[in-house]
Amino acid sequence: MLSVGLTGGIGAGKSEVSRLLVECGAVLIDADRIAREVVEPGTPGLAAIVDAFGEEVLAENGSLDRTGLGAIVFADPDKLAVLNSIVHPLVGARSRELESSAAEDSVVVHDVPLLAENGLAPLYDVVIVVDASPETQLDRLVRLRGMTEEDARARMAAQATREKRLEIADVVIDNDVPLADLERRVREVWADLVRTAHASPAPTQE
Repeated sequence: MLSVGLTGGIGAGKSEVSRLLVECGAVLIDADRIAREVVEPGTPGLAAIVDAFGEEVLAENGSLDRTGLGAIVFADPDKLAVLNSIVHPLVGARSRELESSAAEDSVVVHDVPLLAENGLAPLYDVVIVVDASPETQLDRLVRLRGMTEEDARARMAAQATREKRLEIADVVIDNDVPLADLERRVREVWADLVRTAHASPAPTQE
C-alpha cells in the first residue's frame, strides 16, 4: 500500500485532482468530509466542542453551526488551536481506520487541505501539491465560489504560503493549465504512484 498526502491552497483545484485520481483507481480518504462526520450530532467530537465553546455553537436542530464556530475561531488563534486539538485527533484516527481497511496493493490518497500548516508531511509516503498562482486562486474563489475578493484574500492569507507548500512536495501538479493538460499530468503521476506502490516490499509475515 502506498499512502499519499494530497494538498493545495484554497482555489488551487485540489478537488479536481482528487476526482481524477479516483477515476484512475485511487482510494480516497477526504479529511474535510471526515472532519464533518466526527462532529455530527451524538458524537463525542461535538460534545467536546460544546464543552469548549458553549451551546451557542449549535444550530437549532442540534447540529454544529459551522459558520458561527468559524467566526469565533477564525479571529482567534488560541480558540482555533483548541478546536484543532479536538478535531484533528479524531480525523487522524478515522483516516487510519479507513486506510487499514484498503487492499494491500492500493494507492490511498489522503485529501488534506491543511497538510502543510499542520506539519503532516511525514505521515505519508508521497506528498502531492496541487499548485496554482495566487491570481488563479483568487479568480476561482471569486468567480466560481462567489466569494468577495476581500474574503478570498483573507482565506488565502490564513493558509500556508505557496512556497511552504512547495517545500514539502514530492510531486507538484501544476493546475494553471487547461483541463486536458491537467488530466494528462494526473495520469502520468498515477502511473508513477502505481509503480512505486508495486515496488514497495511486501510486509513481512509474523
